[in-house]
Amino acid sequence: MKTVFINIKELVQVENSPKKFVSGKEMNILPTLKNAFLIIENDVISDFGIMEKLPNNIHFNSIIDLTDKLIVPTWCDSHTHIVYAGTRVQEFTDRIHGLTYEEIAKNGGGILNSAKLLQKTSEDDLYQQSALRLEEIIQLGTGAVEIKSGYGLTKDAELKMLRVIKKLKDNYPIAIKATFLGAHALPSAFKNRKNEYLTDVIENILPIVAKEKLAEFIDIFCETGYFSVEDTEQLLKAGKMYGLQPKIHVNQFNAIGGVQAGLKYNALSVDHLEEMRPEDIESLKNTNTMPVALPSCSYFLSIPYTPARQMIDAGLPLALATDYNPGSTPSGNMNFVVSTACIKMKMTPEEAINAATINGAYAMGLEKTHGSICKGKKASFFITKKIPGYSFIPYSFGNNHIETIYINGLKTTQSSF
Repeated sequence: MKTVFINIKELVQVENSPKKFVSGKEMNILPTLKNAFLIIENDVISDFGIMEKLPNNIHFNSIIDLTDKLIVPTWCDSHTHIVYAGTRVQEFTDRIHGLTYEEIAKNGGGILNSAKLLQKTSEDDLYQQSALRLEEIIQLGTGAVEIKSGYGLTKDAELKMLRVIKKLKDNYPIAIKATFLGAHALPSAFKNRKNEYLTDVIENILPIVAKEKLAEFIDIFCETGYFSVEDTEQLLKAGKMYGLQPKIHVNQFNAIGGVQAGLKYNALSVDHLEEMRPEDIESLKNTNTMPVALPSCSYFLSIPYTPARQMIDAGLPLALATDYNPGSTPSGNMNFVVSTACIKMKMTPEEAINAATINGAYAMGLEKTHGSICKGKKASFFITKKIPGYSFIPYSFGNNHIETIYINGLKTTQSSF
């Protein structure tokens, strides 16, 4: 089955061979082709180029004219928590009335609030709630996503979350990566017994996660009041023994050395980074660890934004992700993330699109299959409405400029699911 898209106004993020990621000044370079064609065969990209070089000796099953429209590779969202139960809308109003995220957590809200509800929710109900969110982000242009556990905080509930992620992976065409985040917060049952809880995670939950292949990554919330640098190193070391690669929450409210702990254990990504010291930026130089910014979280909580300009100017790469979760970012809209990165973090549209595609793919280990228009990669991309150019996507924030989504070569609509 061969389909050709012709007269594409601009084909965005093209490359002849897959790059790992882009860093520093290279982030401001976004390769595109104007007046282009794209050929897909079954689920992969087979060819692309300018219209003058469109092969005329190929039989196509379908020819689609995209005059005045762009093609962009689907967004790669490398940090989400979309498997959760219910909402935390009450905490939203609590913050409006002056309580901070940390104060809400100390009062029994926050992550523990979500854990209580999830523990009481059946696996089928949890799946149905999460599937709706997954379908929502696909329609917003996301074609690859990482999903974490962490709202269970008991063996049964954490495994339930991971089984739901696995079921989503089995039932939907979007690329899904699973992360075990058992050390997201300290459960009420282990109050003042953090070492015992970490032991429980490592000895009683982690072996089952590994044996049943329920996750590829391991994560921990390295933060004051949650888990220390020493806790982080203990968990990451254990995870690596079971073959799980680290991806960690660091520097959200305080910089306490979590970045360096992640680097010590070759973390694929270090995420949040709202608080960055010069030594944190310096330590990330010339590594294979991807810094990941979550601007929707900063927007929602009114906390500082990741210092993207400082990091990119220092030569670092940067990825963008949503952090979709019920407490601090109840949105999986990567279009809003890209806009916010430009508006609030002073990233250029080129940098933001690179961060949301090729660098986001790397942050999930998907750089060989997703994140760009490249021969042999998955045919996962979206077609825009008639817009002036790719910069219009972050410029015209709050509006949906996506007309059609293709996942693995198939046109995807709400009725597809």
